[in-house]
Amino acid sequence: MTKSLFDPFENQQIIDRISKLTEEDKAVWGKMNAAQMLLHCEAPLKVAFGELKLKRGILGILFGNMVKKSMTNEEDFKKNMPTEKNFLVKHSPDFELSRKELIQLVKRFETGGPEGLIAEPHPFFGRLTTKEWDILQWKHLDHHLRQFGR
Repeated sequence: MTKSLFDPFENQQIIDRISKLTEEDKAVWGKMNAAQMLLHCEAPLKVAFGELKLKRGILGILFGNMVKKSMTNEEDFKKNMPTEKNFLVKHSPDFELSRKELIQLVKRFETGGPEGLIAEPHPFFGRLTTKEWDILQWKHLDHHLRQFGR
């Protein structure tokens, strides 16, 4: 069963895993370094809060609902999945700052609750329920923390 970022205990578990990450940790798969991964993980949370607004593209309109079903099921995200171009981090951000900001966003997801999420459709998946937003955020964070052995 997928865990929930709305749950205080499970939210803290994710924060603890982020806190244990070091700048020297190497990815088990993929091309990002740890600092890039932290910054990358901020973007979907900012989309959920309505702070990062992205246009809905033709691929999302055509396939988003179908892909949503496979992304919100009980299975972990697959390794080396394609990254949304707006979520790519090519520069080397400040590790400590990125970690601090990601932890703040994760805490905010829990403290803001479902009311803190946008009502607009997701730019790729379309309309999401509160539960689907939660599942996607938790699974995305878990995926990247496992990518770095955390």
